[in-house]
Amino acid sequence: MSRLFISAAHKSSGKTTVSIGICAALKNRGLEVQSFKKGPDYIDPYWLSQATARNCYNLDFYTMERDEILSLMKNKSEDADIMLIEGNKGLYDGLDLDGSNSNAALATLTETPVILVLNARGMTRGIAPLILGYQAFDKNVSIKGVILNQLGGSRHEGKLRNVIEHYTDVEVVGAIHTDKRFDIDERHLGLVPGHEDPFCEQKIKLLAEAVNEQVDLDAVLSIANSAAQFKQASSAPKVPNKTSAKDIKLGLVRCSAFGFYYPDDIEALQDAGAEIIEIDPCHQTHLPEIDALFIGGGFPETHMKELEANITLRTAIKTAIDNGLPTYAECGGLMYLARSIQWDDDSREMVGCIDADIIMEKRPQGRGYVQLQETENSLWPRPASWKEGHTIKAHEFHYSRFNKVGNDVQFAFEVKRGMGINGQSDGYMYKNLLANYTHQRNTWNNPWAQRFIDFARNHKTLTSNNT
Repeated sequence: MSRLFISAAHKSSGKTTVSIGICAALKNRGLEVQSFKKGPDYIDPYWLSQATARNCYNLDFYTMERDEILSLMKNKSEDADIMLIEGNKGLYDGLDLDGSNSNAALATLTETPVILVLNARGMTRGIAPLILGYQAFDKNVSIKGVILNQLGGSRHEGKLRNVIEHYTDVEVVGAIHTDKRFDIDERHLGLVPGHEDPFCEQKIKLLAEAVNEQVDLDAVLSIANSAAQFKQASSAPKVPNKTSAKDIKLGLVRCSAFGFYYPDDIEALQDAGAEIIEIDPCHQTHLPEIDALFIGGGFPETHMKELEANITLRTAIKTAIDNGLPTYAECGGLMYLARSIQWDDDSREMVGCIDADIIMEKRPQGRGYVQLQETENSLWPRPASWKEGHTIKAHEFHYSRFNKVGNDVQFAFEVKRGMGINGQSDGYMYKNLLANYTHQRNTWNNPWAQRFIDFARNHKTLTSNNT
């Protein structure tokens, strides 16, 4: 399988826009491109998905086993012509001193050749020791090419090409001059999500054109084709069997305010027996007949007026949860279910199932990887394979906080690493509602999708037996 890894020397080098452009340009050549994104991220994968017309999947050492990464890549690429992995941060950046969870480690695990995107603004001869150092730092990493970004003009490009050709053996496969086509608006979590950008398709088209003009796609494909035969996972997937029956109607809240969903989590919910029924809380005024509700993350604060104005749906959701509807909410979903959201000098009423007001701050209140352990209060059925003290690994990134947490609140999780709701606990519980600041990922070691659907199914059966 042809594949390449797009990384950078450091954050904000332009690797995401270059990756989007390469994906779209290759698709325009008639190739099926399967994209992957390293680490926990919802926004970049959305743009990559739009560029390839295929779901982009996340690869994360923290939440996934190494064999799980290989298995996912193989399964999702069987009908593709080429895989493209976009890194996060810099090539050698990571949590651990030994780099075991870095981009370089992922490139090594998957035996994928690397193309470095280098922000060369203001650089000339200094580009050579940078490239040589990156090559020498880890001989297991195969850096096959560089794409120079943010160039000042043709003279600047010529100088850099001469330096790189003279001092290194790395091929320059692209030279991108400062180009407004590569500008995508940013927000506090990174790029503005593609589903919120009305010009998403147009921007992807422009990025593809820019890559066609300034990147040697034949050279890129040659590097991708040089990859070794894809490594097979040594252990079989530890996932529940799929069920053909779709016996649980699952309401999925999705609109420009709520779009943070991992595609493989949605697939896992469907495999567990969920029929997905999408609900738009900005425009839809009625709650369809459902057996459970899932509200993912997003930016409810930027849509407070629309969400508040939809009183009919807010009331319907509150009534359903008050009456015991199995519901799971993450981050933005948690905020929506609170009494209100306060942002700057504005405050708007929300659903009101969570007895708290949410305040948006200027700085992150919780950011990074999380470790949770379930309390005895947890609602969902516990996997038989889990031992006492089983750790759930996940992530969080939120600028909001509870203004106050009541003393009588029951929590599903004890936070061992991270912030959660109050630095000690996460998983606010009310009736059959579980609401986290933590974003879970459905993995071999955390099959949350199956657990939630089983919980909803048990509740549906119990309710039916009592009527």
